[in-house]
Amino acid sequence: MTSAPLKSPPPLSSVRRAGDLLFASGQLPRDATGAIVAGDVLVQSRRSLANLRAALATGGASLEDVVKVTAWLTDPAHMDAFNQAYREAFSEPYPARTVVISGLLAGEVEIEAVACIPGGTRP
Repeated sequence: MTSAPLKSPPPLSSVRRAGDLLFASGQLPRDATGAIVAGDVLVQSRRSLANLRAALATGGASLEDVVKVTAWLTDPAHMDAFNQAYREAFSEPYPARTVVISGLLAGEVEIEAVACIPGGTRP
């Protein structure tokens, strides 16, 4: 699935901090122009995770701070490729995670996360 670049940004915050928690909005596999990257689910998952990493960084967090991930995939057959990209991005102890199979308007994967950054230290 491909998508044209966004005509205008959606009305949301990329990240939002509440106390020790940083909430990152769902990250699609968009490139710097806003277009969905071409490629299979592994490529798109890696891109969504890279976008998540960048979003978290704007709030002073990293993937190491993530405690909860929610991901949407368009097909249950994508789980193996998604898990491969996920293992590349996260290490044990892995964040708690939910994966939902859903129709997405763009791309094959979307990933959001909650990070915990109490006092600037990692859990």
